[in-house]
Amino acid sequence: MADKNRRKKTSQKRKGKTTSPKPTPQQRPLPEKSEILEFIQSSQQKTGKREIGRAFGIKGAQRIPFKRLLREMADEGLISGPRKKITRPGELPAVTVLAITHLDDEGDLIARPEKWLDDSEPPKILILFESQRNSRESAGVGDRILARISKLEDAEQGTPPYQARIIKKLPKEDRELLGIFRRLDDGSGQIDPVDRKILREWTVQTKDCLDVAEGELVRFLPAKSGRHGPSLATIKARLGNPDDQNAISLIAIHRHGIPDHFPKDVLEELDTLPILSEDNREDLRDTPLITIDPSDARDHDDAVYAYEDEDAANEGGFIVIVAIADVAYYINTGSRLDVEALKRGNSVYFPDRVVPMLPEKISNDLCSLREHEERPCLAVKMRFDKHGEKVDHKFMRAIMRSHAKLSYEQAQMAIDGHGDEISLPLLEPVLKPLWSAWKGLLKARARRHPLELDLPERKIIMDDGGRIKDILTPERLDAHKVIEEFMIQANVCAAQTLDNAKSPVIYRIHPAPSFEKMQSLADFLQTLKIKFARNAQIKAKQLNEILAKVEGGDLNDLVNETILRSQSQAIYSTKNEGHFGLNLNQYAHFTSPIRRYADLIVHRALILAMGFGADGLEGIQVERLSNIASDISDLERRAMAAERETTDRLIAYHLADNIGATFQGRISGVTRSGLFVRLQDTGADGFIPISTIGREYFYYDEQKQSLIGENSGETHRMGATVSVRLVEAVPTAGALRFELISKGQASSSKDGSPSKRFGRGGSNRGKNPGRGRSAHKSKRKARKPR
Repeated sequence: MADKNRRKKTSQKRKGKTTSPKPTPQQRPLPEKSEILEFIQSSQQKTGKREIGRAFGIKGAQRIPFKRLLREMADEGLISGPRKKITRPGELPAVTVLAITHLDDEGDLIARPEKWLDDSEPPKILILFESQRNSRESAGVGDRILARISKLEDAEQGTPPYQARIIKKLPKEDRELLGIFRRLDDGSGQIDPVDRKILREWTVQTKDCLDVAEGELVRFLPAKSGRHGPSLATIKARLGNPDDQNAISLIAIHRHGIPDHFPKDVLEELDTLPILSEDNREDLRDTPLITIDPSDARDHDDAVYAYEDEDAANEGGFIVIVAIADVAYYINTGSRLDVEALKRGNSVYFPDRVVPMLPEKISNDLCSLREHEERPCLAVKMRFDKHGEKVDHKFMRAIMRSHAKLSYEQAQMAIDGHGDEISLPLLEPVLKPLWSAWKGLLKARARRHPLELDLPERKIIMDDGGRIKDILTPERLDAHKVIEEFMIQANVCAAQTLDNAKSPVIYRIHPAPSFEKMQSLADFLQTLKIKFARNAQIKAKQLNEILAKVEGGDLNDLVNETILRSQSQAIYSTKNEGHFGLNLNQYAHFTSPIRRYADLIVHRALILAMGFGADGLEGIQVERLSNIASDISDLERRAMAAERETTDRLIAYHLADNIGATFQGRISGVTRSGLFVRLQDTGADGFIPISTIGREYFYYDEQKQSLIGENSGETHRMGATVSVRLVEAVPTAGALRFELISKGQASSSKDGSPSKRFGRGGSNRGKNPGRGRSAHKSKRKARKPR
């Protein structure tokens, strides 16, 4: 019966009940992944690519998509092994490779399978030792082992369901690291890793470091060495002075494993890209679309144009066209370029460099909407009424020619009556209609009540030597808001179109903040004498009312920062949960496919849903959309962390010559171990250990976000303005340590008593040398959800 049902399901799938393109009558369809897995499982003999192909009658032109299907399955972890011996994962095999991850509460080593091909969490495995030779000294946390596995049938819930006996310890995978080279007295060298989590050094033999300079940043490979001998390393590349432009961002790139070089086979694919064709494309070349970007922008993936709607039924309305580079035309699903783009997830932007998602030939040339050059695009034509409400929209696949390239400043200057030779001719026909359309959209935006956080971002300006020239807080111009609002509307249109077509899609979601976070926010606002009603369903409008109360006052920065920290993380998901920050029910990223893989997926989904061509979203990627959404969310967080760390390091280098100098700042975070302070001039974040504050115990009041003196009631509250002295700067770690100079807020009576003492300062420090100790790592800056 089971076989009959399986045959019935297989028959149904082969009749076209999948998302894959329908085959021609002459072709036998490609097998489903489930069919391949069933075949591998049921086969009693060696199963390789050839055997699978024969079983499903793969011939001729089907061989290329069949190979692509197997490669996709391998990338997903559904199959593994060389092409002559492909296996299916299932229960843990009798012998497999394990990674030892940690010690449990009993002191036993716990491992997990190095490769786990299920969607569930990989199982924990208890490591057994049968002899002194096979003891813990031969394997430890972080090691890879080949082990014999057996299931523990009577394992209690929460304990490892498997046990393993070590067959042999495996060599660790080669992984290059970054470090600072130090010359030793005997002529050899020592490398200190820049990653502070690695608590060891490596020795470099004299013959391998003759030309390496003291203090030079190097990329090195830990070498195999004896158990009791020194840890040796081989220098693979000399990267120069760590203060130089090409070194600072490399530290973050390497630490986070961000690919910064394109493999040879990926670059070779650039020679096979298609030539731009006008076939099946609408012609927008005479439409005066223009790009408005930062003055230092290296790619241009969006262009805009607006004009009054001449339809009498929409009097006072207007039409906006947003054209986006057609990246999907050049990047085919499953190609080497596509696999590499997914591996990166997004471009990463540092003050001194960009690590692009796509090679420069695509990002800065073929898909960059350069002025006066023909480019393929996906465009959306949106019609709005005089109240800013969208009437309808239409997507098109087109060919366009940008009529001009403007910076935000140029566009704003022209609107303000100070146009130059480029912007002035565009003022009446292009710029003024754009601003008129935007002002209409502002009416609808005001009714929508998106979260209006005021958090200016600082920009680091570098000089030619790779050092900070200046740190600015760029003015937020109307020109920025014009483009931002048009991009938001285009993103909404993409989500709505795909929803209506019942197409697979990756949404950009921003869940509402949790009730617990809102309760903490309300408790904190109460200490500022700001009333905030905690409702079961919080609305952005309620938070905006709080922000309006403090706008322009001393509490403005503090309340904005606190509300931001109360927000959930914006992520990608195949399940639509809306966007709390923008107050939108449907939202997807469509406007930046050059630098975000999520947008490329949305482009492919639109191409498929609208019948724009054969290069739309394919079945093999549809099946993986949930995993892709999770992966690119993780990669986005990786990029943000790397960008933050690089900024921290650059500013630490910038301030390293100012040890002992005093600065004005604001307390940006309060913890049990001390205070985080953000300097006013540079935005640099640093730490003040609790053990250095005052001459009494200070306890942490979470509700008030304060450290309070046990005896005096002296209070250091988040948001308070303070004077600090720079005590230490660790540039390679991006860390600053401050000493508090100013006194806290005086209190005539203490409100509450401490349940636990967290720190002692002043003359008591010697009695409690370990209390309140901190790693002095500066607090990461929160980001506004988008």
